[in-house]
Amino acid sequence: MLGEQILELTGKRTGRRVLPTDLGFKVEVSFEDTGKLLGQQVNNMGTYWSGPRPDGSLYGEGQGVVITQDGEVVTWKGGGVGKFQPGGAVSYRGAVYYSTASAKLARLNSVALVFEFEVSADGTIRTKGWEWK
Repeated sequence: MLGEQILELTGKRTGRRVLPTDLGFKVEVSFEDTGKLLGQQVNNMGTYWSGPRPDGSLYGEGQGVVITQDGEVVTWKGGGVGKFQPGGAVSYRGAVYYSTASAKLARLNSVALVFEFEVSADGTIRTKGWEWK
């Protein structure tokens, strides 16, 4: 069951590169975004790779770091499935898992966050996430 929305970020893709593979293609994407996580104003940086699956959908995995305005640090890892949208946009759905030593954000250590990650054709990113209970 989905719980409360605890994440909302917007930002921009900052880089892309094609990775070597023997199967189709694999693209690595870096991005930066800002917004709120557990009510805290944050900056987020991440990198993910994705590649095609036999049915034309995408599978990807990523990792990153979140830094609050107070300097608290949270790392994350996740994965998801996606699909191409018109004009070169991409839409992903998946889950992220956090790790932090911050007492203020310790709740994240036991949260599975289900996300929607949208990348428009111009590289604008929008992410929303809900606690999975």
